[in-house]
Amino acid sequence: MFRRGKSVVGLDLGSQVVKAVEITLEGPEPVITGFARVEIPPGGDKAAAVAEAWKRGKFRARSVVTSVAGQSVVVRYLQMPKMSESELRQAIRLEADRYVPFELAECVLDCQPLARRAVRAGEATKDETMPVVLVACRQQAIDEQVALVQGQNLQPLAIDVDSFAIANAWELCGLSDEAAAALEGSGEERAIALVDVGASRTQINVLVGGETCFSREIAIGGADMTQAVARRLGLENFDAESHKRAGEEAEADIARAIQPVLEDLSNELSLSLDYVENHEGVRVEEVLLSGGGSLAPGLVAQVEQATGRTTRAWNPLEGLRVAAERVDVEELENWAPTLVVALGLAARVRAA
Repeated sequence: MFRRGKSVVGLDLGSQVVKAVEITLEGPEPVITGFARVEIPPGGDKAAAVAEAWKRGKFRARSVVTSVAGQSVVVRYLQMPKMSESELRQAIRLEADRYVPFELAECVLDCQPLARRAVRAGEATKDETMPVVLVACRQQAIDEQVALVQGQNLQPLAIDVDSFAIANAWELCGLSDEAAAALEGSGEERAIALVDVGASRTQINVLVGGETCFSREIAIGGADMTQAVARRLGLENFDAESHKRAGEEAEADIARAIQPVLEDLSNELSLSLDYVENHEGVRVEEVLLSGGGSLAPGLVAQVEQATGRTTRAWNPLEGLRVAAERVDVEELENWAPTLVVALGLAARVRAA
């Protein structure tokens, strides 16, 4: 009866920053009980940043969930003949050859049938098929993650994919239920796009009724904005990054410098959302932006204009309780837009 609640740390191993968020279940309620953020200096050691995060965060848990992204990961949405889950797992290896661009012997495969009956525009639903998401990741990338975590005397519980972690964060804060209720009875399947703008890449996950129907990675992020500022103002990248954070006095210079990057990113987002609507028979109603790059001046307006869809910044802490006696709430709130992946990884505590 007096057993301490379960705790899991979501560990987001970014290219420039390590972010860790601990979530503890107090009964059925998830509570944020730890937080740490450590920047990785140029040429710095990611393992050292993880060790420093554990010192700062004073986490209860040593159980960790991490994630993979980038060229080592492939996510595909397929239509498969209707079959049981056990049959699907046998059949997926035969199908994977067509969709995975590296040797199957060198990767780990996983798949999941989706509940939603996807209907492509202009086509009737075929009862003999079912939508399936296929994920493949190079074994080497997974081994490196496991070695890094275990090297800090931590216990890896699972390795997720960044774009799926974003969807888990959306569900964690309870907004998926609110969105479903708002769209109920509309007579049209509507979707919401979660867009996380990280340092080196942008993750997109489109959800219908709380379930993913499309995900994509765009190789544009905050680092491209920093380089644009450096070029325009004649600064080194380190100084350009500091200039980006200088506040309102530098906002006009930064906005002019990064405008071409924002246009490229917004156009890629628009193409992705148009593809979803044309191939999945849904209406993407809203775009929610998160990640450090989402703080760039003018990005919300640029995305809204380019995509023709309502766009707003998303604070992933909405609806979540924070243990103020253990966490610096002000610092947590300051970095909230950058914590979506870490929060989504820690959400696995509900299944631990």
